[in-house]
Amino acid sequence: MTMIKSLVLGSAAGLIAVSGAQAADLPVKAKAVEYVKICSLYGAGFYYIPGTDTCMKIGGYLRVDTTFNGGIFDQPAWNGNLGQQNRLRDYYAARSRLALSVDTRTATQYGVVRTFGQANFNLNSSTGEGPGVAGTQTLGVDLVFIQFAGFTFGKSASAYATPWHGYPGNNSSFLLGGHDDVVGTNNIQYTAQFGNGVSGTIGLDDPYYGRTQLLNLGFVGAGTTNNPATLITAGSNAYSGARAPDIVGNIRVDQAWGLFQISAAAHEVTGSYNLLTAGAANNNSEIFGHPDSKWGGSVMAALQLKNLPTGPGDDIKVDVSYAKGNTKNVLNTAPSFAMFGGASRADAYQSVGFGQTADGVFLPVAFGGTGDIKLVEAFGIRGAFNHNWDPYWSTSLFGSYSAIRYGGSNTDLTTAKGQWCANYVANKTAPSADFSCNPDFNVSQLGLITRWTPVANLTFSMEAMWFHLDQNMTGTINNPVGVVAPKPITRYEYKDQDAVSLNVRVQRNF
Repeated sequence: MTMIKSLVLGSAAGLIAVSGAQAADLPVKAKAVEYVKICSLYGAGFYYIPGTDTCMKIGGYLRVDTTFNGGIFDQPAWNGNLGQQNRLRDYYAARSRLALSVDTRTATQYGVVRTFGQANFNLNSSTGEGPGVAGTQTLGVDLVFIQFAGFTFGKSASAYATPWHGYPGNNSSFLLGGHDDVVGTNNIQYTAQFGNGVSGTIGLDDPYYGRTQLLNLGFVGAGTTNNPATLITAGSNAYSGARAPDIVGNIRVDQAWGLFQISAAAHEVTGSYNLLTAGAANNNSEIFGHPDSKWGGSVMAALQLKNLPTGPGDDIKVDVSYAKGNTKNVLNTAPSFAMFGGASRADAYQSVGFGQTADGVFLPVAFGGTGDIKLVEAFGIRGAFNHNWDPYWSTSLFGSYSAIRYGGSNTDLTTAKGQWCANYVANKTAPSADFSCNPDFNVSQLGLITRWTPVANLTFSMEAMWFHLDQNMTGTINNPVGVVAPKPITRYEYKDQDAVSLNVRVQRNF
């Protein structure tokens, strides 16, 4: 009996020990996992940030492209080594870019609060300009802004801009003829929605975005200048520091048939000093004074037509611009042109065509001028027809025309053209009998691009573009100064110039 009792008690103790060990090894109940939830309020790709009511989307693209006989992103060979067509130029220019963007949105009693930022990581294996500027790596910040209750603060697209900016149907970042603000500018703006697709926006933009050049054409003594002219320029840039923001705005109508928009901008043109040395201030600059500021501006009308009978998704985009003292809203990348080619006459080494882009000019009274700023006028039109052959192939035909007008007569020192020409010819020698000075010029572009999208968000494209510079100087002239090496100092013929470029690109959006 004692033996049985001992056995039972031992077995019970063993069971209790085993049970205790098993209880100690049981896992503690884990907290519920908080999975990322899809946010369907603002379109595809948005997710709720865990633990918040804020939705976020991370996106961007990777782009690789190469341009033949041009600069990166299909810039025509219109200046620099490319414009000279010398042996320092690259025959092609290549760039790889990774763009990353973060978009957040939160619903509030004031409407949606939005933040957006995009950064670009670029590698230029070549730029078209030769060994001195090849192999560069850059970081660019395109857009960084906050939107709240109709207001936008930060680096965003100007209220002046159209939805397609400078890209009605092209790859090229250098289609002239109108405004282009795709990378944004520092601004503050407010947008009001009036219903039925009608909206209006007014804003204040950083004025540096809207500048090209303000040319001081002042003279010091006969035959010399304090702003020495070269073969392809006159005067020197004499803009002052920023004094007022650009005032911009638009009225837009968005409907099923397309879009119509009217934009306007006011831009202050302010000079630094009357007396400069090669464009820089000197010890006598303040006592010689400065010109009074002038306000210029620009207007643009834009139209998009959808639902065309040519096919689903086809459209036409076009905008027309006029500027006075606000040239960059027509020549959007603000280039000056200097292109060389073969001569058609025996008394010239080569031909040259050039166009100097400016917002205005002035010739101080002390140097024989009127002293006031004279604003330069600009006109432009650009557009594209975009056609989808099927879901995988599409083609766009695009083009532009721009004109720059200095105003007045080349022999009248009270006009912009007369002041510019007096400065330009001061150091030139032995002009031909048929020489005449006229800084006005026109530029034209025509291009064709075809795209193949074999799978969603992956596109291969090829773009061919022709560029024409129609300049208005005539005859030939000796130029003893200001010719950029390796061009020789000799006689050149003034002549219109052309360039053709080819761009191939592959881009993956995500």
